[in-house]
Amino acid sequence: MDVLLKHTSQLGDGELRELRELLDRAFDGDFSDEDFEHALGGMHALVREGGELVAHGSVVQRRVLHGGRALRTGYVEAVAVRADRRRRGLGGRVMDALEGVIERAYVLGALSASADGARLYEGRGWAAWGGRIGALSPAGPVRLPDEEGSTYVWLPPGGVLEDPGGRLDFDWRDADVL
Repeated sequence: MDVLLKHTSQLGDGELRELRELLDRAFDGDFSDEDFEHALGGMHALVREGGELVAHGSVVQRRVLHGGRALRTGYVEAVAVRADRRRRGLGGRVMDALEGVIERAYVLGALSASADGARLYEGRGWAAWGGRIGALSPAGPVRLPDEEGSTYVWLPPGGVLEDPGGRLDFDWRDADVL
């Protein structure tokens, strides 16, 4: 089983349907249209077994304001492994591929983790952001306290943040600010 990297533009309609089905099943139906939209527009790490999609993750570009700078950030979305293939290292293989993309193209990696997912990310060197989290909404910056403690960051080798406890303000996307 190899991990294949493809841009969203390289995924056909059938692959997108297959991807959505995997995500719906992996997240027990708790994967919204907005969640799916957030996972598109970047690079996808796809793992197939016997021709079937069994694991996925994507990284999309977002801008994050931090310490007066707009950081080009690779935001990890929709990491999922089919239920009958979990605990076999597939999530780690997906993350290897996505971290490689982040290392080559971004200043910072970020993601929002569930309690279950946090174990995978922490074991790979991702750390929960200790400062405040916000978004640049149409009405201006707003704090997102529900994202604090579940937003994780990863610095590519040699990467440094000026204020590792400061506020991170992410670009706004539909459904981020309610």
